[in-house]
Amino acid sequence: MNDPLWISEAEVVDALGLPEAIIALQSCLAMEAAGTARNMPKTHQIWGGHHTLHAIGAVVEGAATAGTKTWAHTAGGATPLVTLWSSDTGRLEAVIEAFALGQMRTGGISGVATNRMACDDADELAIIGTGKQAITQAAAVAAVRKLKRIRVFSPTPENRTRFIARLESLFPAIRLKEAMSVADAVKDAPIVTLVTRARMPILSAAMLARGAHLNAVGAITPEREEFAQDIFDRASAIAVDMIESVKSLSAEFRKRFGNGDWSKVRLLSDLLADNSKRAEAADVTLFKAMGMGLSDLALGIEVLKRVRAKGGGRVIPHPKPAPPRLT
Repeated sequence: MNDPLWISEAEVVDALGLPEAIIALQSCLAMEAAGTARNMPKTHQIWGGHHTLHAIGAVVEGAATAGTKTWAHTAGGATPLVTLWSSDTGRLEAVIEAFALGQMRTGGISGVATNRMACDDADELAIIGTGKQAITQAAAVAAVRKLKRIRVFSPTPENRTRFIARLESLFPAIRLKEAMSVADAVKDAPIVTLVTRARMPILSAAMLARGAHLNAVGAITPEREEFAQDIFDRASAIAVDMIESVKSLSAEFRKRFGNGDWSKVRLLSDLLADNSKRAEAADVTLFKAMGMGLSDLALGIEVLKRVRAKGGGRVIPHPKPAPPRLT
């Protein structure tokens, strides 16, 4: 019986890279499609106008593991932690520091969706937003498509410049373009990723090229919106990471579908499971990610396996019950 481990951020980064994270995500999505992995509904609470408390989780029977990720997002920062338990015994397996893990699962799921939904010959990415999640979003698309050019837009020039410098160091063979507007960035781009904190739509259908694939991953709470409703009118295929979260937390999808027919909205795991190719006549394809526990659990399971194999992690005592004081 293994002792529980505390796994540090440095050990996570050493154990797992983004391309490997994409493979781990695909594996757990296959389990979800087969019914042996299930998500816990995402919950969140808002206070102070913009602070949010989040809890997500999942169980993967095939890996005998259950887990949650919890964090409070505040103006002063956040400290995300993934906690893993044995789904057979309930014993604590690990507590994993989840800054890099969270970035890899958020970028990685877009990589999975892009690989399945974008045109095979798509070789340009337009990325809108240059925050902390943006670099893994760009890297994930580059992991599944041979990109010739990446176009970058942020409303803040300094952020664009800084982000492009990071891309240059990571991908010296890819040409980079600093765009002056959203429309400039996405014009004729075969892949577009929105990773912003916009509260009003910044992308409309008329801006997108025919056949474009769109990853919309920034608006994960009800007060945010990134794309206009007319994009749904052009969508040949729509996939999401978790339908329950989209129904409860995505303003874009709630406005469109409300209490009506959601049959056009498919789980990404089901889209992967049917093994069909993108339709040749498809116009816009849309992937919406809200963040789900299964993504964090997929990476947490893989990280724990690799860290244990190396004899890493810091052993922590397993909690022992004590009787409560009743008087």
